[in-house]
Amino acid sequence: MIDHIGIGAADYAAARRFYDAALAPLGIAVVMEVTAEESGGYQGVGYGRDGKPFFWVSSGGTRGAGIHVAFTAATRAAVDAFHAAAMAHGGRDNGAPGLRPHYHPDYYGAFVFDLDGINVEAVCHAPA
Repeated sequence: MIDHIGIGAADYAAARRFYDAALAPLGIAVVMEVTAEESGGYQGVGYGRDGKPFFWVSSGGTRGAGIHVAFTAATRAAVDAFHAAAMAHGGRDNGAPGLRPHYHPDYYGAFVFDLDGINVEAVCHAPA
């Protein structure tokens, strides 16, 4: 079981705006922040639910390649909203919302590249 994952962003402020918007439709929000003064140099923001951060974005990263992060969505509408918000905040389409029956019959996902090229997905496993 993974407790949390973190990625670095080349432009921390832009990445923060992107993830604030893209994760909101999934019910994922900022639950913790770490300042450069607290950490000795890097700043970061922890996204999660119920007070527990499980996805961190920090400063000082380079352009990402080969990284894929998938977030669970409660509904197909939330997947659609994730994709729309990500695209409106600088994301690049990597697979519009839709069924991916090669995974399983109810796999409904959307894929975007974030501002650093990380492949971010929202997926709903519930039937329509």
